[in-house]
Amino acid sequence: MCGDFRAMPRAAGQPPKLVPTAREVLAINMIRLRADRGWSQEVLGFEAGLHRTFIAHVERRVRNVSLDNIERIAKALGVETYELLKP
Repeated sequence: MCGDFRAMPRAAGQPPKLVPTAREVLAINMIRLRADRGWSQEVLGFEAGLHRTFIAHVERRVRNVSLDNIERIAKALGVETYELLKP
């Protein structure tokens, strides 16, 4: 899914810079890290103690995820929590 970006103000005459939302960054990083490990959404869900459909909703950016669950996902992927939110 694209288009989950917000425009940041720019100087007069310059086009706005598109910046991904936190949901977009989280989803991109989860998908990338999961693919790097060759894991399905089901495996990530199992490793994080979350349901596969929850992982799918977060990756599709249709679910608001708590910090506690971001920590669980990060731990399952073997990364620091902040890395999931780093563009």
